[in-house]
Amino acid sequence: MGVTTRPASACRLGCGSMGGTQSLALPLGKGPHLVGCTDVMVGHTRQGLFLRLFYPCLPRAGAERPLWIPRYEYCGGLADFAHRSRRWCAPLLSVTVGSCRVPVSWNGPFKPCSSGYPLIIFSHGLGAFRTLYSSVCSELASWGFAVAALEHRDRSASMTYFCTAEAGREEWIPYRRVPQGQKEFYFRNKQVHQRAEECVRALRLFADIGSGKSVPNVLHQDFDLSVLKDSVDLTKVAVMGHSFGGVTAVLALVKEPSFRCAVALDAWMFPLENALYSAVPKPVLFINTEKFQTPESVAKMKRLSSRNSQTKIITILGSVHQSQTDFTFLTGKLISRILGMRGALDPHKALDITSRAALAFLQRHLNLEEELDQWDNLLEGVGDSVVPEAPFCRSNL
Repeated sequence: MGVTTRPASACRLGCGSMGGTQSLALPLGKGPHLVGCTDVMVGHTRQGLFLRLFYPCLPRAGAERPLWIPRYEYCGGLADFAHRSRRWCAPLLSVTVGSCRVPVSWNGPFKPCSSGYPLIIFSHGLGAFRTLYSSVCSELASWGFAVAALEHRDRSASMTYFCTAEAGREEWIPYRRVPQGQKEFYFRNKQVHQRAEECVRALRLFADIGSGKSVPNVLHQDFDLSVLKDSVDLTKVAVMGHSFGGVTAVLALVKEPSFRCAVALDAWMFPLENALYSAVPKPVLFINTEKFQTPESVAKMKRLSSRNSQTKIITILGSVHQSQTDFTFLTGKLISRILGMRGALDPHKALDITSRAALAFLQRHLNLEEELDQWDNLLEGVGDSVVPEAPFCRSNL
């Protein structure tokens, strides 16, 4: 797996816009595998699960590529989360990026693996949803991982939905702000526990599939989940996430012993109660951006690294909080101005550092027999545009 077998050319899809050209240029994975993806929804209530699965796939002529923003309703959710008028912002988002697609094979034929792919459960950040980390998820899948990107139903997603038992009926779940008069910690703490429990349930879903149970996909996709049986190694499972998802990943280690490690991208540590820090049993890789963390948040990370020498903290220079999302690959000033900034560091380089550090960490703690340890130096903060620990804490969370 250690070498790139095909060029990492970007898929640039121009989308008409008002006031300038917009496009989404998500890169192809650099690993040796082609990548497919499918959506999985289990259950007919909000207690079910919804995720996008990225996986190594076989080539298929004329493969369809999935939309980056899967439904118009998500444009409205993003507008609401960004404190923009849904009336003008949702149509604007739809026009500018609504036709952009992710460079993976939609429902592509699964590539069997007798030794089993390691599994990563991925948790999104506040106001995001299952498709907004397609770049990092597809990169990891290209190196031989199955990556399940959850869409949380704790009302931290900008928008999500479930299909009720009544045929054809959907119930949408919008983002919810902290209620007036309620302390943010208590509101977010309840959410982070629900999120971590969804990560555990996702792992159990794959265990059910692996045991041969029939798992009906409510969405009736052209993808048979039974093909995953005997091709996912449930002894090699990690949990990963960004921001609110980063702290979700840390908490999931406490809730589920099968998770062998966590990768936390610019983790928002605020929602986790102090009593749980001593209960985190496994190593965590914290990959921080330069412009987001506070001394208080970093101090919480160091509480974990002081207890476990395998827990690492690194910072990517020239990066901002959105650098670890797909938004960093949006070109054109208009949407970037609405939805967030782009760091000084080239987005492709930021993705390379993030994914390579994660891969080296995963090889070490999942005991993989690959060549991903070629990037071990990144785990010590050694390399171009990366430093150890978190020397820059300038913002207010």
